[in-house]
Amino acid sequence: MIAMPDATTNLTQHLLIALPALSDPSFSRSVALICQHDDNGAMGVLVNRASEYTLGEVLSQMGIDTSDEALRGQIVLSGGPVHPERGFVIHDDGRDWDSSLEVGESLYLTTSRDILEAMAEGKGPRNALVALGCAGWGAGQLEFELGENSWLTAPSDSELLFDTPLDERWQSAAGRIGVDLFRLTDYSGHA
Repeated sequence: MIAMPDATTNLTQHLLIALPALSDPSFSRSVALICQHDDNGAMGVLVNRASEYTLGEVLSQMGIDTSDEALRGQIVLSGGPVHPERGFVIHDDGRDWDSSLEVGESLYLTTSRDILEAMAEGKGPRNALVALGCAGWGAGQLEFELGENSWLTAPSDSELLFDTPLDERWQSAAGRIGVDLFRLTDYSGHA
């Protein structure tokens, strides 16, 4: 049996893995990195959904030039339905960016322009994911959804976030805690 976190568990720097029964199209088969979780609710970024944009297109819209073709071609993630116009950078660089939140050990979330400018100049973080939008849960909402068997939780790790292909992250995240999502039913209930 999989242990579910209780109401006092802080899920910051954990992954939320949507169970097959979660039918909300915004979250079906998603993996979210929880960046903040406290009594007021939780905030996270989906880390396995490609948006329709490349980083080159986003940088161009912001008036930031780069000659780095690999960076220009990097897929921007669809980070969630909240603030879809806002950029979020998940990275492993602890420098003092203008607007950063330490998510956990060697993991940060930055929302300021300076990190994108540094990336365009080849001076950014070694590993970075750029997303548009985020996901949010009000006070007690995430705990309720966990109790309704909508999500699994697993510790996050750099390999999954920065090295695992997008289309493999959902199953790979669950596999880290011994769950094969393809063997689960697409409905849930309570005994």
